[in-house]
Amino acid sequence: MFRADATTVGVSDAHLMAEIVAARPVRQTERSVYKPAGGADIPHDSATRTIRALGQDVTAGIRKPPPPARGLAGAWPYAPTSYLRRWLFGSDPLPVSLLAKRGITRSDTLSRLVDRAVTAWPGSGTGSARPESDSADGTTALAGLIRGAENPLERKQAVAMYRRASATLCDGVAALAGNALWLLRAAPEPREELTAVLWETLRLLPPAWMLYRNGGDAYAGLHPEIRAEGNIALLPLLMHRHPEHWSDPLEFRPERWTGVADPEKTPGFMPFGFDGARCWAKHLVVPLAERLLTVALEHGLTIRSPRQDAPVPLRSLLAVRFEAAVGT
Repeated sequence: MFRADATTVGVSDAHLMAEIVAARPVRQTERSVYKPAGGADIPHDSATRTIRALGQDVTAGIRKPPPPARGLAGAWPYAPTSYLRRWLFGSDPLPVSLLAKRGITRSDTLSRLVDRAVTAWPGSGTGSARPESDSADGTTALAGLIRGAENPLERKQAVAMYRRASATLCDGVAALAGNALWLLRAAPEPREELTAVLWETLRLLPPAWMLYRNGGDAYAGLHPEIRAEGNIALLPLLMHRHPEHWSDPLEFRPERWTGVADPEKTPGFMPFGFDGARCWAKHLVVPLAERLLTVALEHGLTIRSPRQDAPVPLRSLLAVRFEAAVGT
């Protein structure tokens, strides 16, 4: 436990984290993907349809040949993020594919213009497309939720969920793959079992390194430093390095995951969040990151400008930044 600033405390102890998580359910405003949209909460059935559609799109994408590997050259994690969007969502019409573009999402004005363009997407609002069936025009199942919206509110929320789901997945997978490549530089066998590499990366450099909770009376009394009006940053990044749970906690050792049937049941390990607020796409992240890593390694991707240390901004995603080149 430590005080980060006047209003925020950081927690890395697994037992105290468990008490905090159990004190109250996570709020929708504390979950970036499912926060309210269009002036209303995201209904449970809408969230379920989004997860199902995204799963279909990832499964279909993994089966397709990847785009040319030269798209992975350049600044990471931005290059693989764009690469994944082309791979998974490149079949969507231009207005829809712009929903998750980094340059668009960082501008409220551009986001509103794109939203209007999507509203004018031919055939939208007819209720004719659902993710359970293949779209005749080749668009993704996630885009099908926009086209199949039955009323203006559902459509606004489908647009918001497309933007959030596609961006969150691609950003998270790109960060995980980039962190793994950076750690593999020092590994004696860089082509070892990639699934174990990714689980060890989730331990040492988890993209979801910090989980934020707004304060409240439910937390007061759990620890003298926690105030009802304060906020809490839960830090798996530090918990994953605690010697109480890990031997050689600062060493990159993928072999520690060999033969582990369910890594998420390992004590002191929370790579995708906590009960009641786990990553909604966790079952998609490791297979997609493994596929991305395979493409990168098979095409001789090398890191040009590695850094041994760098500041970690107080943002929810931890991604090592570097320049990469791809071999012929």
